[in-house]
Amino acid sequence: MIEHFKELNLSEPLAKAIELMDYSKPTEVQKQVIPLILQNKDVIVKSQTGSGKTAAFVIPLCQLVDWEENPVQALILTPTRELALQIQQDVFHIGRFKRIKCVALYGRDSFIHQSKDLKQKTHIAVGTPGRVLDHIRRDSLHLEDIRYLIIDEADEMLNMGFIDDVTEIIETLPKNRVTVLLSATMSQEIVRLSQKHMRNPLEVEIDSTHSPLDVVNQSFYSSVDHDKLDLLRRVTTVENPDSCIVFCNTQVAVDEVKQFLSYHHYTCEKIHGGMEQRDRTKVMKAFRHGVFRYLIATDVAARGIDVDDISLVVNYDTPKKAESYVHRVGRTGRIGKEGVAVTFVSSRDYGLLEDIQMFIHKKCPLTAAPEDGVVKAASDAFYKKMETRPEMKENRSDALDVDIVKIHINAGKKTKMRAMDIVGTLCALENMTAADIGIINILDISTYVEILNGKGMDVLVALQSKPIKGRLRVVSQVYN
Repeated sequence: MIEHFKELNLSEPLAKAIELMDYSKPTEVQKQVIPLILQNKDVIVKSQTGSGKTAAFVIPLCQLVDWEENPVQALILTPTRELALQIQQDVFHIGRFKRIKCVALYGRDSFIHQSKDLKQKTHIAVGTPGRVLDHIRRDSLHLEDIRYLIIDEADEMLNMGFIDDVTEIIETLPKNRVTVLLSATMSQEIVRLSQKHMRNPLEVEIDSTHSPLDVVNQSFYSSVDHDKLDLLRRVTTVENPDSCIVFCNTQVAVDEVKQFLSYHHYTCEKIHGGMEQRDRTKVMKAFRHGVFRYLIATDVAARGIDVDDISLVVNYDTPKKAESYVHRVGRTGRIGKEGVAVTFVSSRDYGLLEDIQMFIHKKCPLTAAPEDGVVKAASDAFYKKMETRPEMKENRSDALDVDIVKIHINAGKKTKMRAMDIVGTLCALENMTAADIGIINILDISTYVEILNGKGMDVLVALQSKPIKGRLRVVSQVYN
């Protein structure tokens, strides 16, 4: 078992990214799982949310895939769009200097655009089972070169009815591959899946004696529908969080809570399945950077939110499933940090509360709403914080951007632009080598190129007078 990432002898590009992202010490799941995947072992991982499991498979995948090869070499299956996009971002950041290309495949996004992405050099594909199957059936995702299969959140796949799709996908893959299955729980159906499709898998169980909720202070408030918004104000005033997620069971409730909090001058935004994906992505990016304090969300956001230092989770509606309670509350108290979670429980939710108590093996006594005196005593500090902007958060990945400049070239596939044309032109510039060229993304009429190692501005200036594929192009800097 490793104690430090340096013991893994990762390639220089990966080691550089990990160091810049301040991955100082591996978590327990990373200590055990990364070496096994690097040894090409099949692995079954039982690990709760917040344990650092995504990096446990992303780091070895980025190490193992061959950059020179064009076809997809690794497939990651995940239950939700949000989680697929989060994993894609993790691959992008960790594999940034190795130029690993990862395509996310999910519904309610352009199938044509995804197909075009897959036609370019793509090392890793991550997606939801339904959309991945669509690409397989329509011959836009080729599987003959798949060497690594990751099944993430297998328990949620089962809960959402995806297990048949997952099985169909597995049966189309090459037999000679490495398979890694990750799940918070291990039902008999998941065990059967692993027995049928994995080769002598090694089992890794993390936190089997400690719940991820052990570091979360959990409270349950008795509520009635017509007073829930007032209860929300009382609780948030007393708790006075720096950042908070309010979970609702329906899109209608999310809209109602968002309208109420906005009226009372909370800095807040919403996210639910009825929104366009680009709008959901924009909201999550702003929340990760601390642009606003309160995010109101349905369970669609419970998985895939990887935001540090969320100080409060409010279950405005009691979750319909006990597993959902764990995943909601698991957004706070991440990797050992303390957190606070409160749940509103109406009389019709008592059965759901019993399910939660049985699932987490803990009594959940109901508490009355904070009294007027308690709320009044907390009001000054609450309103003082409301008058200030949230502290902007630095993401781990921000350090990667310091010496990288992304440029746009006004030419693409329709003008027969190829990656070799870009590389040839750039390598002909003074002091430029292939190692200074990052990810190249060629679209129909545009090309985006990352220039590494602090050479971006020199390249930008040089390309104003340097032809690319026989012609001068309009080249400009991209500001993210």
